[in-house]
Amino acid sequence: MNKSFEVSEPSEDLVQRANTVRLASKALGQINNAERCSALMTMADSLASHAQDIVTANREDLERSASEGLSKALVARLKLDEAKLEEAIKGIQKVAFLPDPLGIRQLHRELADGLSLERVTVPLGVLGVIFEARPDALIQIASLAIRSGNGAILKGGSEARCTNESIMSVLKHGLSSTKVSSKSLDLLTTRQESLSLLRLDGLVDLIIPRGSNALVRFIQDNTRIPVLGHADGVCHLYIDSAADLAQALSISIDSKTQYSAACNAIETLLVHEEIASEFLAKAIPTFQQRGVKLLGDEKSQAFGIPDAASDSDWAQEYLDLILSVKVVSSLEEALHHINLYGSRHTEAIVTKNKERADKFLNAVDSSGVFHNCSTRFADGFRYGFGAEVGISTQTLPPRGPVGLEGLVTYRYRLHGDGHIAADFASGERNFTHKDLPI
Repeated sequence: MNKSFEVSEPSEDLVQRANTVRLASKALGQINNAERCSALMTMADSLASHAQDIVTANREDLERSASEGLSKALVARLKLDEAKLEEAIKGIQKVAFLPDPLGIRQLHRELADGLSLERVTVPLGVLGVIFEARPDALIQIASLAIRSGNGAILKGGSEARCTNESIMSVLKHGLSSTKVSSKSLDLLTTRQESLSLLRLDGLVDLIIPRGSNALVRFIQDNTRIPVLGHADGVCHLYIDSAADLAQALSISIDSKTQYSAACNAIETLLVHEEIASEFLAKAIPTFQQRGVKLLGDEKSQAFGIPDAASDSDWAQEYLDLILSVKVVSSLEEALHHINLYGSRHTEAIVTKNKERADKFLNAVDSSGVFHNCSTRFADGFRYGFGAEVGISTQTLPPRGPVGLEGLVTYRYRLHGDGHIAADFASGERNFTHKDLPI
């Protein structure tokens, strides 16, 4: 690996900055719900007041990236115009009105007379978030971190440097007039800082990468800090023989073209052979009118797909207007293909047959499995989370779009009155283990 990508020990300055965020996060975790909500609304107001400055900074990033040959997919993610910024601001406001994730008693149990146990949700501590291109991710993550009582150290891609610096400055300006310390958030600006972040175990509690497969894999391989995220978004849509074909076409088009650079856009379309001729006769020209390049297996080419898909295409996350198409003979073949090439992100089936839909939903091991709807709904904002810090495809929770509930842990609290273990070991006292009202 090139030396510039080697993970080195953090500098004294970075350790000090991480310590500052950690101390601020401890204070943040003690701030009540109303004050955290108020801080979010002030952050939203500050972004709205400085929207033009942020959009101007983003244009500077876009111009520089264009001259550097940034890919179309990354340019689409980098762009933050007035409409996109307004959506991000609405996301902050929505997060402010979500139920408080902290202080929720999940368990309440009498262990013995006068000895009671409770399990209560608390913040994780400090989040380290490394993301590429999307500056609106900074807004989402900062709002979710503050709302859940966590500090956050964020590192965006160099392509979004001006936008990220502008956003962070505006957010800190907003927090300066609230009970939440602006020191709860910090922005890293160099590659070396982001690499050294991976060595801040003890100061950072969770690393959340948002970006390419290479970025996620590198982070997973080079830190002792727990990592939450997904490496690929190879999503599939299966059109069953019992599908409503008009509905199937609408869902297919939306799943691919509504925003092709998103990780929840489909990369492979699976079509049952019984309806392939009729469906593809309508789908092919519709996709082509939307600028989608279609690649297919031998069977789908026989129905008009213009170009051949290679073996590597089935595992490819295009993040672009490219779609691989495969004709299958059965639901079982579709499931086999998904299990072989899928990334456990989001898969969908279009069918009017409930039995097949249920089988698909139960058999596919992905964080999101949909029936008769677009894969583009796999999103924290659309799930009602207000925003998301990322999407996790790991088996252990949190899984799928990670919002507030994924940013808390819990603590066991035991209340007694002079109880000692020796009394129970001797048989002088006995456990009752009786559940109490939550």
